[in-house]
Amino acid sequence: MELRDLKAFMAVVEHGSFTKAANETFVSQPSLSKSIKKLEETLHVELLNRSTRNVEVTDAGSVVFQQGQKIMHAVQELHILLDDLLNIKTGSIKLGIPPLIGTLFFPEIARNFHQQYPEVHLELVERGAKMVETLVENGEVDMGIVVLPADERKFTVQSFVEDQFFVFMNESHPFAQQDCIALQDLRNETFILFAEEFTLHDYIIKSCESIGFTPIVGYKSSQWDLIVELVSSNLGVTLLPHSIAAKQTNSNVKTIPLHNFDMPWRLGIITKKNTYQSYALKQLLKTIRRNEEN
Repeated sequence: MELRDLKAFMAVVEHGSFTKAANETFVSQPSLSKSIKKLEETLHVELLNRSTRNVEVTDAGSVVFQQGQKIMHAVQELHILLDDLLNIKTGSIKLGIPPLIGTLFFPEIARNFHQQYPEVHLELVERGAKMVETLVENGEVDMGIVVLPADERKFTVQSFVEDQFFVFMNESHPFAQQDCIALQDLRNETFILFAEEFTLHDYIIKSCESIGFTPIVGYKSSQWDLIVELVSSNLGVTLLPHSIAAKQTNSNVKTIPLHNFDMPWRLGIITKKNTYQSYALKQLLKTIRRNEEN
């Protein structure tokens, strides 16, 4: 079995069609078809159901695809090992970070690490925290920063930041002059939340439900600055960590601490258990740990 043929099959499955796979891999459709046919002959199984217009994977194809992911990950790991041997202080690291966390913390992480290892490239992959866990588990990123708790059966977890929630509301709101607000006081308010793919979405809804009400959700967004702008336009209230309250400068928005709200925003760095870590990744983790201790 040739690796090239396996790559062709996986590309077609991942992209859902020969056309998209050909465009993404810069290989002609006939070449892809030929490679997959060769792989089928080598393995003595049919990988794709060719009686349908769309790409349909057979049972055998599903097995080959799953094992192919492991093979590709092993090949990638081989390159990492060799890179470390040949040039120990260069390389690249993929970080999976939700946009909110990236905005708040990535610039400082990148600056501090670059001062020590200027030849190591940090690539930021922005996804919701739920997706970041999947990316780390699948080996698509080297590490991720997520909202805790995380599954410690799958990941090695390093505590990163703990923050408190504040209420963001328009300055004209009747509660805007209070020193603090209880979550139950917001039961009749319209909430502006992050979209469902973000952990904060479920986190806030569950917090409200835990004290007896389901929040009224008026708007959802994937960008914290847009959420703040919607609050500024008096379209609702939101809950965001104090780190955002310290950064936002919109004069129409008041930020008020929550009273008797014992659910801090806890962030952690996760890496996949039992997976090789490059020298560069180990040094990045140490750098972050030192920064948090200081």
